[in-house]
Amino acid sequence: MLILSRKSGESIVIDGRIHVKIVRVEGEVIKVGIEAPADVPVHRKEVYEEIQLSNQQALTRQSAPLPRLTGTTAQPRPPADQPPARAARKPSLQKS
Repeated sequence: MLILSRKSGESIVIDGRIHVKIVRVEGEVIKVGIEAPADVPVHRKEVYEEIQLSNQQALTRQSAPLPRLTGTTAQPRPPADQPPARAARKPSLQKS
């Protein structure tokens, strides 16, 4: 583990993409600002650990199988980028 001393207003740069700045020191509480690209998740450690635990539980949780539906036939849905198909119009019997 690398241990650095920083004063209020000073920063640390990680990998040229992540900037960690000591914003303010209030007694035993240190306010830290973090600038990172959107694709880099940044979490407090306790939140990160809770996310990991939740993900593990989701992978190992056995759920009851869903009941089988009978007597119904599903109609295929059109792709999301296409409007639903409309019924064809019957030709008009009026003479023009």
